[in-house]
Amino acid sequence: MALLNLHTAVANYGHTTTLKDGTFTSDRFKMTHSEISPVPMIFRRMVRNLEFDLAEMALATYICSKHYNKGFTALPVFLTRAFYHGGIICNSGSGITKPSDLNGKKIGTRSYTLTPGIWTKAILQTEHNVDLDSITWVLSGNEHVAEYQTPPGVISSEKDDLAEMLLSGEVDAVIGAGNIDSPDAVPLFEKPDKLDNDWFNKTKIYPISHLLVVRDDLLVKEPWLQNEVYDLFKTAKDSYVKSLPGLSHPDSNDLQNRKMADIVDGDPIPYDLDGAYQGLDTFIKFNVDQKIIPEYVAPENLFTMPK
Repeated sequence: MALLNLHTAVANYGHTTTLKDGTFTSDRFKMTHSEISPVPMIFRRMVRNLEFDLAEMALATYICSKHYNKGFTALPVFLTRAFYHGGIICNSGSGITKPSDLNGKKIGTRSYTLTPGIWTKAILQTEHNVDLDSITWVLSGNEHVAEYQTPPGVISSEKDDLAEMLLSGEVDAVIGAGNIDSPDAVPLFEKPDKLDNDWFNKTKIYPISHLLVVRDDLLVKEPWLQNEVYDLFKTAKDSYVKSLPGLSHPDSNDLQNRKMADIVDGDPIPYDLDGAYQGLDTFIKFNVDQKIIPEYVAPENLFTMPK
């Protein structure tokens, strides 16, 4: 019997490269991978054109997409996680020396539905007494979900580069811009790792950033597929987790996962809805609070579960 051929778009991580190089395969389907950079273009092409059978998707983009009935559904395959205190960069001339100084300022972000942006804003609000409604949010791009309408207090820049927006003084701070090589760009928090550790110790949440989605028509036509895909991705991930202590050239994701493996004394990136439930529930509530979606939806209603 011929293998089902799936058009796939996921980035290269320690737990996905072994799915691309043939280390782990299925006897029921094969994957034809498209390498797409930057990774957020995978999300956009899937949301707008259903271009792939399996695709990586940012968590907030997915939550927003489901509200607009896009034709794909997530498996509990959580491809990336991250912490966010280190992602807030300020203009040195903005007068921002502490989180409350952000109140009333202009902050740049790539889109309003940006997953790191939602996590970051929520942490600023819940842990550092920042009034999100007092801030003008300035976007360097538009939303992956074209139907989404931003709430009041959100404007768009004519520039498409967050670093340029910050250094020109158009915004006072940016979220999720990465490293900006300028003495005029300074982090909000001097010790973000400590704050991340404190937040994890308080919440026990290692924030999910990206997951895996499957086209709904395939899930209907091939009901066995969700189990087979989940099992294959989990096999690759389990092997990666076992290899973490011995990786000779770990990247930043590997180092964070290795650190978390020591903290949780086990698998730092479980593909398990029950284990992820608290983090998902918390993030969905953040999405409601920030007007990404109009009302709460339970995590179990967002996923198709392996049987």
